[in-house]
Amino acid sequence: MAASNDLAHWRGQIFARLLQVVLLLGMATAIPSALLAAREAIWSIVAIDVLAIAWIAAIWHWRVQPYRWRVGQFLAIAYIVGIALLLKIGPISQIYMMVIPVLAALLLGMQPALWGLTVTSLTIFVLGLHPDVALQLHGVADTPVLRALIIALNYLFIASVLTLSCAFLLRHLEHALDSLQASALSLERSSVALSVLNAELHLTATAVARLNDMVMIAEVADVPPSAGAAPATRIIFVNDAFERSSGYARADVLGRSLLFQHGPATDMGELARIATAMASAQPARAELLNYNKAGNAYWVEAELVPFTGADGRQTHWVAVEREIGERKKSEADIHRLAFYDVLTGLPNRRLLMDRITHLLAASQREGKISALIFIDLDHFKHINDARGHATGDALLRMAAERLAQLMRKADTVARLGGDEFVVLLAHLAEDLDHAARTAAQIAEKVRAAIARDFDIAGQSYHCSASIGVTLLPKAGQQAHDLLREADIAMYRAKAEGRNGIAFFEASMQAGVERRLTLERSLARALDAGQLRMYVQPQVDRHGRVTGAEMLMRWPQADGTQIAPDIFIPIAEESGLIVRLGHWALREACRAATLLAQAGQPIAVSVNVSPAQFRQPDFAARVQTALAEHGTPAAALILELTEGLLIDQRDASLARMRALAGLGIRFSIDDFGTGYSSLAYLTTMPLYELKIDKRFIDHTPHDARDTAVVQAILAMARHLGLRVVAEGVETVEQADFLIAHDCDGLQGYLVARPMPLDELIAWLALPRA
Repeated sequence: MAASNDLAHWRGQIFARLLQVVLLLGMATAIPSALLAAREAIWSIVAIDVLAIAWIAAIWHWRVQPYRWRVGQFLAIAYIVGIALLLKIGPISQIYMMVIPVLAALLLGMQPALWGLTVTSLTIFVLGLHPDVALQLHGVADTPVLRALIIALNYLFIASVLTLSCAFLLRHLEHALDSLQASALSLERSSVALSVLNAELHLTATAVARLNDMVMIAEVADVPPSAGAAPATRIIFVNDAFERSSGYARADVLGRSLLFQHGPATDMGELARIATAMASAQPARAELLNYNKAGNAYWVEAELVPFTGADGRQTHWVAVEREIGERKKSEADIHRLAFYDVLTGLPNRRLLMDRITHLLAASQREGKISALIFIDLDHFKHINDARGHATGDALLRMAAERLAQLMRKADTVARLGGDEFVVLLAHLAEDLDHAARTAAQIAEKVRAAIARDFDIAGQSYHCSASIGVTLLPKAGQQAHDLLREADIAMYRAKAEGRNGIAFFEASMQAGVERRLTLERSLARALDAGQLRMYVQPQVDRHGRVTGAEMLMRWPQADGTQIAPDIFIPIAEESGLIVRLGHWALREACRAATLLAQAGQPIAVSVNVSPAQFRQPDFAARVQTALAEHGTPAAALILELTEGLLIDQRDASLARMRALAGLGIRFSIDDFGTGYSSLAYLTTMPLYELKIDKRFIDHTPHDARDTAVVQAILAMARHLGLRVVAEGVETVEQADFLIAHDCDGLQGYLVARPMPLDELIAWLALPRA
């Protein structure tokens, strides 16, 4: 359509110029012709010339009219002039007729030209028949039709040649213009597309250069790679992010290999995997430890993508890398929190169990004996309570360092929590005896290392360890079985006096099972009301009963009893001690009331465990028990341990003062066996001290125990505290205590523990 418009424009330009030329030439020729015709009185010629010039001038002036209409008017002028000249002048005027088809071809196209050719030929033929047209042909019979036909045909031939030549020329010109226009349009579109592509390429290059991710583009060297080897590459582009992260300038890396940043800690396996992928033109993704220009390592996540040419050959590789140092640090932190102890940095229980499981499988496969050592720090709680958690934590860290220094790289030192550590000794020997001896030697080194004093903030602290050892593998043994066995052995070492080593034996497992059975039986006995409270009286130097202590007993169906030193520790470990303590408290209040009703209003002492005393509702329970039995507060003495008085000291002091305000008195049981400061004796509302039986047993024969008893009595006298000696069994012990002003005696020499009704009967007996 654009080419057709151009041809039409071109024809319009030709027609405009033609009108100007015809008008000028017409005026130059028609005016003289008209003048000559007028002189000869040929007025028809004058009229034709004037009319033609005027008509052409009108056509030239009316440029607003449609193009085809103006051309038609112009051709009509030529046609009329031609007819007139043929009629007046003769056959020579055929030249005017020839103008019509030629100009029609030039100005309008093939079809109008053919119509013009037809019309002019027929006109010449018809006029040739007219008798007034002097058309003569020499040698031809004077037949009008034949003469007209010969002239018309000759005219048609010459006019057709000229007309068709012009028409075909214009048609080819039109096709050429179409092709030229199409080419120009194609070039224009290509130019626009190229401009767009250039703009996009510039935008892409700018965006890539400014990306936060590192981008490297490398061309594949035109060197055949070795079989299975990655193609050789040469870096041709790096963006700004790469320069910032790596420290390399663009000029430093151009021409270098795509993977040139690896270093000593880079995973060579990952590099080999990338090389394999590159060798097969496959994309690759990896996490790599790269090294910057300064030699510092940094983690990146890299993605490498190949580009191939039309022939399928690799031409370029693009590597996009992003720094993942923060993510790696977070992953390491998560891994450390999941598998390592926060305080000591040692493996935790989870990682230990995993390593035990792997070691069990390896030991069974390879036939090697390994060992598990369970370590518990003795009396660590006393240090933690007396000096604070900061000191305790420092001691745990130092203990962990000592253990780690003793072990091989193949061994594992772990902290389970609190003051418990575990050492996993891998592949000690192939025979059991050798492995056991080696494990014992290492356990002794551990015991000796822990026994050395710990220097913390300029203070020296002593701590020992109880150590349990078990060997592996055993048939059907799993990780938790091993840990339980070592734990059982550790408790055997603790029961044997602490600061020692014990190996696991099958009998220990039986003891643990008996302990679990006792725990379940104790809970059932408490629910069924099978426990009993016995009472042991206390007397002064004159033999008068001044008080009594409530003691718990667990009778069995066969008439025997389970001793308190067996079931009380079980109750403490299982948590049953709180229920037992509340029950004992109510029984003590009931006993004090019954004694008063029987005419023996003496104070009743009852032991309170630390766990029971720390209960938020303990004071309320005491008040409830007193109210339940109508017992006066002064009739109740609560016996506490020394450790309770320094653990949560402020809370304990507040609770004691609140109860003391009600009239309740407090006694320190087993005084002298603790490790606490004696400062609490002056700050807490205490009523009496009870000397532990272990000191009384060797008094007055053992000088050391005797000195301790004397010191306690002297100190209590100065502090205004009452003293009761427990476990008095001989007259010598009683005489010594009375001689040193001991306020109360309690033991088999006075009376054995008995049920309350028997005590009431015993109190009713006359005294010597």
